[in-house]
Amino acid sequence: SSAAETRLLSTMAPPELIPQSVLFGNPDKAEPKISPDGTRYAYLSSSDKGVLNVFVVPVSGGEGKMVTNDTHRGIRMFDWALDNVHLLYKQDVGGDENFHLHAVNLSTDVVRDLTPFEGCRCDALMMSKEVPGSLLVGLNVRDKSVFDMHRVDLKEGTAVVDTENPGDVAQWIVDHEFRIRGCMATVQADGSKVLRVRDTAESEWRKIAEWPHDESGGVHRFTRDGTGLFVETSIAHGKGENSDTTRLIVMSASDGTETELIATDPRCDVDDVEFDDDDDTVEAVSFDYDRKQWKAVSPAVAKDYEVLGREIKGTMTLTSKSSDNKRWIVSDFSDVKSPRYCLYDRTTSSVSLLFLARPKLEAYTLAPMSSHIITVSDNEKMVAYLTLPPGTEPKSLPLVLVVHGGPWARDHWGWNPQAQWLANRGYAVLMVNFRASTGFGKRWLHLGDAQWGETMQQDLTDAVAWAAKEGYADASRAAIFGGSYGGYATLAGLAFTPEVYCCGVDIVGPAHLRTLLQSVPAYWAPMKKMLTLRVGDVENDDALNQKASPFYHAKKVVKPLLIAQGANDPRVKQAESDQMVQAMHSVGTKVEYVLYADEGHGFARPCNRVDFYQRAEVFLAQHCKGRVGPAEPDQTEGHSASVIDPASLK
Repeated sequence: SSAAETRLLSTMAPPELIPQSVLFGNPDKAEPKISPDGTRYAYLSSSDKGVLNVFVVPVSGGEGKMVTNDTHRGIRMFDWALDNVHLLYKQDVGGDENFHLHAVNLSTDVVRDLTPFEGCRCDALMMSKEVPGSLLVGLNVRDKSVFDMHRVDLKEGTAVVDTENPGDVAQWIVDHEFRIRGCMATVQADGSKVLRVRDTAESEWRKIAEWPHDESGGVHRFTRDGTGLFVETSIAHGKGENSDTTRLIVMSASDGTETELIATDPRCDVDDVEFDDDDDTVEAVSFDYDRKQWKAVSPAVAKDYEVLGREIKGTMTLTSKSSDNKRWIVSDFSDVKSPRYCLYDRTTSSVSLLFLARPKLEAYTLAPMSSHIITVSDNEKMVAYLTLPPGTEPKSLPLVLVVHGGPWARDHWGWNPQAQWLANRGYAVLMVNFRASTGFGKRWLHLGDAQWGETMQQDLTDAVAWAAKEGYADASRAAIFGGSYGGYATLAGLAFTPEVYCCGVDIVGPAHLRTLLQSVPAYWAPMKKMLTLRVGDVENDDALNQKASPFYHAKKVVKPLLIAQGANDPRVKQAESDQMVQAMHSVGTKVEYVLYADEGHGFARPCNRVDFYQRAEVFLAQHCKGRVGPAEPDQTEGHSASVIDPASLK
């Protein structure tokens, strides 16, 4: 049938152009979360000003009521407090990532900033059914470089220090009684990680496990009785074996030995873990090699996962559960449909649709995403995702290689608006999990250490060669596109392998690795050694820094380049893009540079997103000959973009 399908596709005309706003504007509704008592759910939707806010609606139906009033940036992170009275949300200013935690009292509509400290960031947020009126929140008030845990009283709105950070703790862990009894710390000397526990909130801390820099370790929570911890690990702890991928185990809190193996997969690391919050046991675990697969661990939920496995066709994530664990909200992210959200009732084993995030997409033809294993030039294997334009013969197409950020992150199969946008415009879209991507074991992750611009970049070059060799892509029309690390890879691609790409689009990408590491936010201090080991010691090694930083190779960037930057980006500062543009201007190479005045590390406001993608689309069409969608002036009204003249940068 695949040959017949291919023939059918080739006789079809390219599908109708999907407007940018349908893909990149605010969703109609998104991110539903069920209330602890299971009677209502909250979700994100636009206010009459077109700004994302939180709405609450009864599960039984009816009109949603807007309970927050953000007027500019839009709310993206929220949750229910466990008292059924308050709703919590985080918000920053213009993308500076100094998030404040706000609480809305749903009985009185009063909104309160729980962390009103200037220049301070709310980090970890923890809650417990045992103490529903209280929260634990990490704040860097005392010292900008570390987060002390504060206990917040929701009724009073007060925050008092619970546990002070000794300077190296990156994560705190509470027991069933909601006391801080565990922590993960990073050792600055060698980048290793240490797990410490204490028997009571007053006891001394003691180390029970450690992971060298090139091993993987993470902790979820304590067991119900507090004698063990659920840990993901790649090393043996008394028993069990060293493994390339992480295993989910129970570790003894007294001596750090492994007491039980819960789940493992030789191809990939542990992905998501779902717990029963009453007895602190594992319900299910997912693994994601080329597609996310769930595995029920507890017999109590085996039937539920069987039902959901039949009903949910895309990638499934449990987004929230009621306190009695009877009602779940699950998301279904398919490659060829709008994301949809469903309510699952465990009592009746029934799945009912709550809503589609982007119902307007139903009118358009979307492009399937297929997974492939690519063998790269040093014979390593790499998981990749290919999206081909519908209604076009999949031969000698213009190609956009979309490079993920991180770089210690990964691409997934499923709903991807960038892939849909580009495929709709006639491009083959390739996304690859190059070395240093997470999720595929420690070996693949650390093969990327100190390889920025080297083997990590070679994987991208090999990906383009694969697409051309397989006949999908016209190698003379390959573009590179990405944000953050993907922006760096774009600059590196055009500077180090200019023969591979016909143009590039860099969003908030670092150009100079030394200045990048010198200017990271203060609260990245505990991660600094890890960054140095993974990027390379560019702060002290001139040769490495000059070799890997595109800034020093501006003269080689002869192919067209579009750079987009958020003025308030705390991670990749505006100076990164400025200096690249200056360097290119000084040697006479051309660049288009767009700056968004009220954005940070990526674009949150829909008018800015649509504005950026429209500019990128025109740029790509000019150099790769794809299609251009309709102009939507009403959707970009109020955008903050300005095109910067390279000559004006001093």
